Amino acid sequence: MSEALVAVETPGAVVPGVSGARQFWRRLRTQRAAVVAAGVVALLVLVALAAPLLTALEGQDPTTYHPSLVDSARGGVPVGSLGGIGGDHWLGVEPQTGRDLFARLVYGARVSLGVALAATVVQVLIGVVVGVSAALGSRWVDQLLSRFTDVIVAMPLMIMSLALLAIVPASFPRPVLVAGVIGLIGWGSIAKIVRAQTLTLKQLDHVAAARLSGWGTWRIARRELLPGIAAPIITYAALLVPSNISAEAALSFLGVGVKPPTPSWGQMLTAADVWYQAAPQYLLLPAGALFVTVLALTVLGDGVRTALDPRAASRLRVGTGRKREAKA
Repeated sequence: MSEALVAVETPGAVVPGVSGARQFWRRLRTQRAAVVAAGVVALLVLVALAAPLLTALEGQDPTTYHPSLVDSARGGVPVGSLGGIGGDHWLGVEPQTGRDLFARLVYGARVSLGVALAATVVQVLIGVVVGVSAALGSRWVDQLLSRFTDVIVAMPLMIMSLALLAIVPASFPRPVLVAGVIGLIGWGSIAKIVRAQTLTLKQLDHVAAARLSGWGTWRIARRELLPGIAAPIITYAALLVPSNISAEAALSFLGVGVKPPTPSWGQMLTAADVWYQAAPQYLLLPAGALFVTVLALTVLGDGVRTALDPRAASRLRVGTGRKREAKA
């Protein structure tokens, strides 16, 4: 059996003549947990994008205040049993405000996912620019950027975010502000990864040949180095998204993130801390949505990491094959 045929039968192997993207998808499909997680993430994204349509089906929106749906004499308890669940309000209404819980949940997916993705993009852009600049710059540029990156990495994300968000005027769009703050404080780790990978790749023969051919520094970075560091960048970015979702939820829970009436899962948890005993859905729905989203994104990120590493995918395939042989 030829080497090419052996490679084709082993999804984790590098197959000559097959594009890297195609090999990546083949490796990813061998991981059932990652495939399921990808389906869950796709469903969450679909819910976030279709939030206006879903709330239109119910006939409610996430920001309208309904004072008639709460009992002000009893401190704002929703009228009716189980938190006001009924035909017009599928999951009930929030205490004190009477805002529809289903509408806020699906719109909260849009806000939480949007903030996390925007923060990840900011982190990746800054981290790549700083990491590549440090690796390709002169010695003093490398030292300056590396020490600055160390300072950023040493900063506690939550404490610095709390401090920055507390001093910004409330008139500024809060989701944009939260995404920007998380992105500006959280790029240090990816910059260190990019710098280390770039320093390794710049020693390779094809990079040296490009330099001898008269290519400029940034042309070499764009044509020779960035394709080589794309895999670790994608891997780390996939694992940053769930971390940023948790950070946004924590900031909103502490009262400095997304402000009401804008819906956010973290802000919904804040509103539920007093009322969840009367109607558990106040707490379980946003907390469950956060748990499922972070878990699915983490599993998917780990699957992407394995699929981008042929050696890890090969080990995964070999281990699966041995288990099957043992069962047989």
